[in-house]
Amino acid sequence: MALSEVYWDHQIPLPKLAPVQAKVTVALLALLCFINSYDGEFVFDDSEAIVNNKDLRPATPLNNIWSNDFWGSNLSSNSSHKSYRPLTVLTFRLSYLLAGGLHPVGFHVLNIILHAVISALMIDVFAILIGGLAYDETGCVLNNAPKTSLLAALFFAAHPVHTESVAGIVGRADLLCALFFQLSFLTYCKAFKRGIDRDDRFSVQWVVVSLLLCAAAMLCKEQGITVLGVNAAFDVLLICNVNVYELSQRLLLRKNPLDVSEILRTGLLTRLALMGLGGLSMLYARWRIMGTGPPAFTEVDNPASFEENVFLRIVNYNYYYSLNAWLLLCPWWLCFDWSMGCVPLIKSATDWRMVWLLLLWCVLIGLISQALCSQDNQRRRTLTLGLVLLVVPFLPACNLFFRVGFVIAERVLYLSSAGYCLLLAYSLGHCCCRWSKHKKLLCVSVVVLLSVYVARCALRSHQWRSERSLFTSALSVCPLNAKVHYNVGKNLADRGNTTTAIQYYREAVRLHPSYVHAMNNLGNILKERNELIEAEQLLSKAVSIQPDFAAAWMNLGIVQNSLQKFEDAELSYWNAIRFRKKYPDCYYNLGRLYADQNRHVDALNAWRNATVLKPDHSLAWNNMVILLDNTGNLGQAELIGREALKLLPNDHTIMFSLANVLGKQQKYKESEGFFLQALRINPNSASCHGNLAVLYHRWGKLELAKKHYELSLNLDPEAPGTRENYNMLRRKLDQLKRLTP
Repeated sequence: MALSEVYWDHQIPLPKLAPVQAKVTVALLALLCFINSYDGEFVFDDSEAIVNNKDLRPATPLNNIWSNDFWGSNLSSNSSHKSYRPLTVLTFRLSYLLAGGLHPVGFHVLNIILHAVISALMIDVFAILIGGLAYDETGCVLNNAPKTSLLAALFFAAHPVHTESVAGIVGRADLLCALFFQLSFLTYCKAFKRGIDRDDRFSVQWVVVSLLLCAAAMLCKEQGITVLGVNAAFDVLLICNVNVYELSQRLLLRKNPLDVSEILRTGLLTRLALMGLGGLSMLYARWRIMGTGPPAFTEVDNPASFEENVFLRIVNYNYYYSLNAWLLLCPWWLCFDWSMGCVPLIKSATDWRMVWLLLLWCVLIGLISQALCSQDNQRRRTLTLGLVLLVVPFLPACNLFFRVGFVIAERVLYLSSAGYCLLLAYSLGHCCCRWSKHKKLLCVSVVVLLSVYVARCALRSHQWRSERSLFTSALSVCPLNAKVHYNVGKNLADRGNTTTAIQYYREAVRLHPSYVHAMNNLGNILKERNELIEAEQLLSKAVSIQPDFAAAWMNLGIVQNSLQKFEDAELSYWNAIRFRKKYPDCYYNLGRLYADQNRHVDALNAWRNATVLKPDHSLAWNNMVILLDNTGNLGQAELIGREALKLLPNDHTIMFSLANVLGKQQKYKESEGFFLQALRINPNSASCHGNLAVLYHRWGKLELAKKHYELSLNLDPEAPGTRENYNMLRRKLDQLKRLTP
């Protein structure tokens, strides 16, 4: 391959930096864009993938990450999303260990560093795709487009569409996938280092290493397998220097028959066969791991894929593509979630939004025609490889091969944006060549665009610092998105602002009348506010829409119990258990129902089931001790209390209940010990001081009794019985004083 410096490169309004300087510059820009997210919270999907994911805990066997999905659910489960990303989960576990727990700073910092490294490596990727593959005397890759590759990498480092992947911790899957994607591509390029002047020589070992890195990318995120498509296109267009347009003309018009021996001599078919075999092996392994079946998504997740009319389905898919393109062109309207009415479906060909998808295909066809038909070899190669890098990584998200579980997801554009940045840098270089008189204006335009990108990244990454700002920011972007209103309401409820939360939950249900999770949460708040009738109606509607919604069944049972509809409540609890076999909280509430009905044996059995399923279920243990105490079974209550403290040695409520039992058995010294231990943990417990005072009162330690009665009354002057007991003690002390000579 006779390669020379790209002719438009010197026109790019950037200084020509040494390789190390260029990479440091790009990395620093990447850090500048996202550094203010370093101390953000765990937000949105982080709760399920990190906070509630037991696979991160040191106590969980490491082997679990190979059998569970990204969210910690077993891949064989019907509820699993089948997202198999064990290497990403392994890095989460490592972050957990290094941070000594769930401290988000360490998780965020690693994400930011990964993005900086990826952005710097993009210079090497862009240099090869734009300027070709060539080596100097020392064996280092020559950069024949230093300014263009630097500009494209700067655009990539600062593109605001990356915020979700960088500022959202679960975006590490995209970052790691992109890193191994790059390494796989760069390693594939190494296969031709020996035979750069003789195309018939290549290293099989490096091709195999590239396949292994592709597998690593796929174990970080499924999108990683698309690097094989990029490698193949690079091989055909750059290594073998095949003119696709000329080749297609030969095949279609049957003029100048294709010289198969020439293609065989280059080893192209061997390399394509290796990659094809490797790719099929990965897909087969992935299919087996997934349980030979795709994940089940609902119409809410991706409404276009459930459209029965094939024409409208295709139209909506193409509309989604145009919206993704718009996010790359103008990344101002960004949202953490684009489902549930955020993008209304196109229902007819007269919808004005048809203009956008027509415009998209006009632009794409124009680019493709330039890529195929241009007489300029460098332009043809750059445009073609730029389009390949733009389109191929996006293919798993395009709904063509299988249904995906989202409408639009900014995170899936992380790799595709590299192709866009390459095309944008090429366009600016081409404009500088054609309009050299306006070079200063183009230079200002580049500076302004990068400045806008940096400012938008800083603003957006700041919004990702907390759920409150993230969810609120989406209201102006997707006001019709029920999930946005639901998440704003949930965040408000978690912070105690239930009054405002109710408004957002109601709006979520109005926008999406079958939104069972919003109904469940709204019903819970109304239950706490004692608005039981409406709560029962909402929860009943939720379980009628989704009969296997175990949490709603349990909450319905709680409401019905409060309304004294005991038979209905019991049935609701058993329905919850039927749909979720291991449901300790439901067994706990069932036990409370039985206790209210004086069905003591049934209550004890229900609470025992709760502790079997969840050994640290403090409330269930405590209720067993209290019930046995109240029914006079002091010996059994003592045994249960001691058993509970072995599992929960620092639970002051169980210590308190056990101390009461021991006091009734006149085991005063032991009872005192548990009371004092409970007070060391919770010194402001009025009831604990009061009951300890009663113990001392019975024990005859009257001064200590007086002291703890007074402490109890200082903490809670209205404590039931404490005032009377205190007055009784004072009278007794006065009598003793009078009797004392």
